Amino acid sequence: MLKEFFIKKKKYASIPTEQIKQDVPEGIMTKCPGCKKIMYSKELKKSLMVCQSCGHHFQMNSRERIASLIDTDTFNEYDKEMISVNPLNFPDYIEKLEQDRRKTGLNEAIVTGEGKINGFDAVVAVMDASFRMGSMGSVVGEKITRAIERAIDRKFPFIIFTASGGARMQEGVLSLMQMAKTSAALKALSNNGGLIISVMTHPTTGGVSASFASLGDYNFAEPGALIGFAGRRIIEQTIREELPEDFQTAEFLLKHGQLDKVVSRLDLKETLTTVLEIHAN
Repeated sequence: MLKEFFIKKKKYASIPTEQIKQDVPEGIMTKCPGCKKIMYSKELKKSLMVCQSCGHHFQMNSRERIASLIDTDTFNEYDKEMISVNPLNFPDYIEKLEQDRRKTGLNEAIVTGEGKINGFDAVVAVMDASFRMGSMGSVVGEKITRAIERAIDRKFPFIIFTASGGARMQEGVLSLMQMAKTSAALKALSNNGGLIISVMTHPTTGGVSASFASLGDYNFAEPGALIGFAGRRIIEQTIREELPEDFQTAEFLLKHGQLDKVVSRLDLKETLTTVLEIHAN
């Protein structure tokens, strides 16, 4: 009894980890993978998904990007109901597409349409990495091509925002054909005097980086974006050399003349407005 009397009781009661998790609503806080700072998710959205501490650019879905760039109530979407089929009878492909439709509220990995950016008309195509990793299948290629054709008809600039893992393997060669189709459509737009602006976001890889993503009159990219064709490990194994730490980043490509400018998302609307104003006539 005397021993128990002199044993000090804990000043604070411990709270089980699981209980803490239940007390903090899921999604209310976000941790930055760059600087590890924890911030309110609402504040992060207000800053266009850019960390205010280190400038890390989080991925942004197509709806968020359109809302951040296109003037209010001016966006008119194209080909919204177009959906993919399963031309190669790839196992479970239709089921996976349906899961992504429910998860994202989109019918495919790209949103196309026209709208105004600070009063300037433009046709835009915005890829969405949350749908099948933004992979390019037949519908993605067709929607891009149709958007380009509308830009030709309406004499509007064409702006594309890329975010993709590359060609969609479930559609085989039909997916690869979209590289040539979209590139030919951009050539037709260029021949008609149209303006093409490409904005590469994280990640832009595979057949997308090797086709329409790199064919802009202006090629921009967001800071830190991964941009490349084959994966780093594959290249290192092929050439049997160690690649630079910043290889396949937007900054590396800018340094080697493959980009015109690396633009922060916070400055992107102003930059696009300047380019559109220069080419307005």
